[in-house]
Amino acid sequence: MLVAHEEWVFVLSLIGLVPLAERLSFLTEQVAFYTGPTVGGLLNATFGNVTEVIIAIFALYEGKVMVVKCSLLGSILSNLLLVLGTSLFLGGLANLGTEQPYDRMQADVSTGLLILGVLCHSLPLMLRYAVSSGEHAVASWDAGLELSRACSVVMLLAYVAYLFFQLKTHRQLFEPQEVEDDGDDSVSQDEAVLGFSSAMIWLGVMTLMTAVLSEFVVSTVEAASKSWELSVSFISIILIPIVGNAAEHAGAVIFAFKNKLDITLGVSLGSASQISMFVVPLSVLVGWIMGVPMDLDFNLLETGSLFLAIFVTTFTLQDGSSHYLKGLLLLFCYVVIAICFFVLRQRGNGGNDSVNPGVASNMWRI
Repeated sequence: MLVAHEEWVFVLSLIGLVPLAERLSFLTEQVAFYTGPTVGGLLNATFGNVTEVIIAIFALYEGKVMVVKCSLLGSILSNLLLVLGTSLFLGGLANLGTEQPYDRMQADVSTGLLILGVLCHSLPLMLRYAVSSGEHAVASWDAGLELSRACSVVMLLAYVAYLFFQLKTHRQLFEPQEVEDDGDDSVSQDEAVLGFSSAMIWLGVMTLMTAVLSEFVVSTVEAASKSWELSVSFISIILIPIVGNAAEHAGAVIFAFKNKLDITLGVSLGSASQISMFVVPLSVLVGWIMGVPMDLDFNLLETGSLFLAIFVTTFTLQDGSSHYLKGLLLLFCYVVIAICFFVLRQRGNGGNDSVNPGVASNMWRI
């Protein structure tokens, strides 16, 4: 591979991930015909996040901690603001004359998980500033890393409890509500086109192909950053998650058009919750095993953006009904955050000062 063309390898790998994401979504839908809608929805969220998981593992292996943090943060922001915002906006325009209700309890459970996640992100950040200000000078240099690992265990336990809640004790809350289709039976009479074993085999093949392209993305992201004079933060937080969430984006918008907002919320909020409460803490523990100082301190700007995105989403979903203006406001929030990370390219060294994996996790020397 020629170094001079690494940015094109990055672009082509990103483009190649889009159809793979769509096929992964299709295959999980086929599996859902045999497992039921609740388990199928969980599988859809899980395999919809395969791209982010594989990118995180490869980036950790190469010691690119900030790429891991930014890509996972970007995936959460993309699902909460871009995917959900686009779905509510277009779904609202397509259903102007009808009510757009959804199950508020399901939304409350997901946003509660996200609030716990952002709390666990905030504590290492606040601890770092407390140490640097001299208020708690007894803390060791590795205090934030130790706190992050402990919080990661708690987050994983919370996610397991959520799965038990979703799949066992309160399964009825996550079952899609039947919506009248005004006599259009072509929408509701879907049938499986693949057998269960065939779908699982193809899932494995598509996951392997996703892993190959994800490795190319991770290995060439810095070259693309230098070539385009964009920060790694912007590429990892905005560009990569948009591609990784392509399948969720398309599916959520289609269900919003059909006025099935419970499924739309299940896709977008479910994916964001899984990234926040499973993939992020898993990355911390995997980094621990690899000897890589991956922690939950995502720095002030990133953590603040995450907190505000969760706050805006929770406030938007509080009344149990939707309209296009709610989606438009979420989209505007995403645009503002994207602009914020875009202007980071103005920083001294072309925006690449966030690449060093030791900066965020070893600031206890201040």
